[in-house]
Amino acid sequence: MKHTYSKIAVALLSSLSMSVFAADVDIYGKANLSIQSSDFGEGSFTEVTSNASRIGFKGTHELTDGLTVIYKAEFEVDLDGDGHKGYGSKEKDVDTFEARNQYVGLAGSFGEVLLGKNDTMLKQSQGKVDLFSDLNGDIKNLWKGENRMADTVSYKTPKFNDFRVGVTYIAEDSVGADNGVSVAVFYGDVKLKKSKVFASIAVDSEVKGYDITRATVQGKIGGVVLGAMVQTQEKVDGSAEMDGYMVSAKYKMDKVTFKGQYQAANFDGSDDKSGVTIGADYSLAKSTKLYTFYTSFDMDSGADQDYLAAGIEYKF
Repeated sequence: MKHTYSKIAVALLSSLSMSVFAADVDIYGKANLSIQSSDFGEGSFTEVTSNASRIGFKGTHELTDGLTVIYKAEFEVDLDGDGHKGYGSKEKDVDTFEARNQYVGLAGSFGEVLLGKNDTMLKQSQGKVDLFSDLNGDIKNLWKGENRMADTVSYKTPKFNDFRVGVTYIAEDSVGADNGVSVAVFYGDVKLKKSKVFASIAVDSEVKGYDITRATVQGKIGGVVLGAMVQTQEKVDGSAEMDGYMVSAKYKMDKVTFKGQYQAANFDGSDDKSGVTIGADYSLAKSTKLYTFYTSFDMDSGADQDYLAAGIEYKF
């Protein structure tokens, strides 16, 4: 009888092992913490900030020749432990873990289809042009459109001559609500490794109360990576119209990368806002860097904001 049980156990373990090895599962993440002096109009103070630190699980599982399941479950982690993020009226309480992109879908010769919570195509269209993403200089602080939406179906075509089209459909999720659509056309490689230029144009229609059009381009000239973005936005009722632009540049010298970025938001009949950020990264290894930055926002009628920080980022 014991011999029979042993055979059954071996068979079960072998079956489980085959299932595990059939799927490609990656555990990944990023720990990004900075100590900084922050001032948003009421005097400066010192804080330690967790800058979108995260942990996630992602992978693929080939079902048949040419058809693959792709999946991801990613969570933001509040590594500074203070239970909140943001500032002033934008400050909100957060849990230790907060959902980021989480989806499952299929990929094949037709492209890929994903269901779940995901960045809209307009958000994805920025590529790597925002050099201070997840920090205080992030473009989301002046512009709308940086949306990660629940209840989405996303589709991307295969690449044709470096071009690709993507569509995000956001289900209304309740009676009386409106569906949203985000569409983008992409060209090139966002990492600028397979192409010298990345470019995109994207449109949001009724996404989180706004209609938005955004165009983005980034490329290398000599050793300098230059980027630019223009955006128009308005509420779905036609109010709060804004025209904006952003330019960025970075230059790598040995282990140090120097970065700079300027962003403007000009509102029709209302405030004009702008932000400038300069900074530098020092590479300790492929996985780890030290960084510093200074961000200053100039608000016509609101309080100006200033941030001076130094931090460490570790990716695994």
